[in-house]
Amino acid sequence: RTHEWGVAVASRYFSVGAVVPWAEAGVGAVATQANVNVGYGPRAIELLKQGLTAKQAIEKLLADDTFDGKDGRQIGIIDAKGNVAGYTGPKAPNWAGDVQGENWTAQGNILVGPEVPKAMGRAFEATQGDLAEKLYAALKAGDDAGGDSRGRQSASMLVVGKGLGRNYNNDRPIYINVDDNPAPLAELRRLLDLNMAALYQDRTFKLVTDGKIPEARDAAAKLVTYTPNQAAAFVTLGMLSYASGDKPAALAAFRKAGQVNPDFRRLFDAVARRPAYKAILEDKEFLDKLFPEK
Repeated sequence: RTHEWGVAVASRYFSVGAVVPWAEAGVGAVATQANVNVGYGPRAIELLKQGLTAKQAIEKLLADDTFDGKDGRQIGIIDAKGNVAGYTGPKAPNWAGDVQGENWTAQGNILVGPEVPKAMGRAFEATQGDLAEKLYAALKAGDDAGGDSRGRQSASMLVVGKGLGRNYNNDRPIYINVDDNPAPLAELRRLLDLNMAALYQDRTFKLVTDGKIPEARDAAAKLVTYTPNQAAAFVTLGMLSYASGDKPAALAAFRKAGQVNPDFRRLFDAVARRPAYKAILEDKEFLDKLFPEK
């Protein structure tokens, strides 16, 4: 639906993000784990580009693997068409296994048991919204189910999508890593919130620049969910709601900005002078509701 691919991973292993997750926009995503052959990551991307399906890519990787310990490896792949495949070698460290759904694969090794990937899959399917949120929910559910039997140390998330990153010519909207932390998922959540806020701020700006006001309003509405204590975000949402013709929503957003920062009038005036929003300054009835005389 969104043309995004991603990987989320957590482990009692230093800097797991440097090893497991691989993905390329329009191509697919790969997680190479358990007695890891790190070369599976870039090689799998190459095979997917050649037109192999996820299952065919795994078969080719295993057939060509000349390194020690091949029967202890684990890999999951989703290709450009959404086909998924997983493999867990018979000698992967126990407990090890994988589970697939319509558009996801969950796997792990040295886990407390099979309930971990099952919980991940259920959470992924049940969670709505951005792929990043679905991935985080899956990772959290796996951790809540017991996760890595050795404990916790690092976590990572990688999401790719054509042109979906910040700034320009960036196909990687999310790549965040917690390399060494006693509570890696809590830190990953903090970083994800910052990352998502930056993404929606960037998207709002670009959509306004392109004159796509309703779409910009939707992006701003997502932005405020990640920045509930920033008056500027609510002011932007208010301006875009007004420009979209929804004055009640605009008033609600501005009042929220006032709750966050009682002295937000100067911010309001500065933003209202921008060409996309200046019509609001001529709406005396609306301004009287927003700034009633005391």
